Amino acid sequence: MALRKKLLAEFLGTTLLLACVVGSGIMGVNLSQGNDAIALLANAGATAGVLYVLIAVLGPISGAHFNPAVTLVMRLRGELRTRDAIAYIGVQVLAAIAGVMLAHAMFDLPLLQPGTHARTGQAQWLSEAVATFGLVLTILLGVRHRPAAIPALVASYLFAAYWFTASTSFANPAVTLARSLTQTFAGIRPEDASLFVASQFVGALAGLAIARLIERPVSSGIASNEQETA
Repeated sequence: MALRKKLLAEFLGTTLLLACVVGSGIMGVNLSQGNDAIALLANAGATAGVLYVLIAVLGPISGAHFNPAVTLVMRLRGELRTRDAIAYIGVQVLAAIAGVMLAHAMFDLPLLQPGTHARTGQAQWLSEAVATFGLVLTILLGVRHRPAAIPALVASYLFAAYWFTASTSFANPAVTLARSLTQTFAGIRPEDASLFVASQFVGALAGLAIARLIERPVSSGIASNEQETA
């Protein structure tokens, strides 16, 4: 399939993903009357729902990465050419920013606003590494063993990761950079974004390493013994 069609799919998917992440956060806060748990539940549920749909409909076109960490992993696995991976990542970042602007426009907010939500410290960085590690492992093992279930697997994992990580599982460098441009529920301070991104790439590479270890064929000692006996 032509690269331009894949890039269009990545742009549409990433834009809609960020519009949902930020927009559902705004709506959750508006309706929850100060109850952060309800706001987070709304945010996580909407994000998981839209991810399921986007992966199901756009996955056959571009692979539905929507995430530079996933694209890097696929490049390292030899599933993308370097120039295509670079194009994917550029589109993902631009689309993520467009998604934030779209969410702001829908709620009549300034299109771009530097984030003010502090998210820093070792617990936050570890959370992002763990969240991205689990996401990459889910994708790689899911593609190998349950390819038809990938939309449900990824959506379910990220819904859970919203709740079991201290950072609420950004798990995506493009998402992180774009969310540094909103002061809403989903935001992050620009100065906190770089270490989130670094932690995400560390987690992604760890996920790739463990997936390779699990997928590696195991030499059969029994077969070797049988050959020696024969």
